[in-house]
Amino acid sequence: MKKHNFLAVILLGTTLIGCGDKNKGENSLFTIDDSAFPAHFTQKDPLTIGILNPKSKEIDSVAYFINDKRVGGTKGAEEFRFELIDQKLGYQYLKATVYFDGDSSDATKRIEVVSDVQPKALKYKIVNTFAHDSTAFTEGLEFHDGRLFESTGQEGNSYFRELDYKTGKVIKQVDLPKEDFGEGITFINDKIYQLTWQQKKGYVYDAKTFKLEKTFTYDKEIEGWGMTHDDKFIYHSDGTEKIWKMDPANQKLIDYINVYSGTSKIKALNELELINGKFYANVWQKDAIAVIDPKSGAVEGILDLSGLRKFIKAPKAEVLNGIAYNSQTKTIFVTGKYWEKMFEITVSE
Repeated sequence: MKKHNFLAVILLGTTLIGCGDKNKGENSLFTIDDSAFPAHFTQKDPLTIGILNPKSKEIDSVAYFINDKRVGGTKGAEEFRFELIDQKLGYQYLKATVYFDGDSSDATKRIEVVSDVQPKALKYKIVNTFAHDSTAFTEGLEFHDGRLFESTGQEGNSYFRELDYKTGKVIKQVDLPKEDFGEGITFINDKIYQLTWQQKKGYVYDAKTFKLEKTFTYDKEIEGWGMTHDDKFIYHSDGTEKIWKMDPANQKLIDYINVYSGTSKIKALNELELINGKFYANVWQKDAIAVIDPKSGAVEGILDLSGLRKFIKAPKAEVLNGIAYNSQTKTIFVTGKYWEKMFEITVSE
């Protein structure tokens, strides 16, 4: 695997990922032979699995599974080779079901698939600077039909609203119940979807009238953070390295990716925006944006926006958060929690 790009340090906290789990001795009859396994695999690495048979049982056949999905089998104790190209980044759970003497026994192992993509350093140019409400604890930022919308957090002061971004004027605002800590918003199918942080519920509004149509409960034990969408699905972060795919029709979480830069998980993913087929993600407590392949979860680019800090004077100003792509101008709008400014930027390599 290529040397891990030093740029990824911008996105990382203090905790890095360790080596793969060897799981020695987890089966008394058979074990998966991991003696030739690297500490980490990439999607380009083939996986060759063999079985250790310390009690010399006569093996009839072996069925192999990855994440409980059968991927093939062998007769006897022959080695099995499997390509990882279509596997997600992150931990993969191997299982070998060994059939012998009319019986069967499982051997299991965990491996970690990491990214071999070297993130590119991206640069930005400030096109315009606009006033931003320094009392807004920004969680979500999104353009819809050329209009800018923002959602905020904090219990007792969470809302989403439409803004005239050129003047900062509030056009229309919807307040959340005082017990809710609001999070990201997104528009799809003439609806507005909004998450809450730890209340494990979300809201669906009519996009034209802002009338509340439905309250839904998360079907996984996760938190709500950022949101974005494509033509079919909603995507949202949960404060970990995961980006979830949601079916907007029933609000069910149907899949996820794990975000990696090199061998390291990029945790605390926050506000999301889908721009030209790539996820742009704020990383909580980092004044940087990760550009992510939505299929694999690999970080492909890093946009260091720490230089914007010199323009921010608000005494309560916190981390960069808020990404909105204006498809009409082909520019990106960014701001932060309690920032008094919002920046319109262009991005290039």
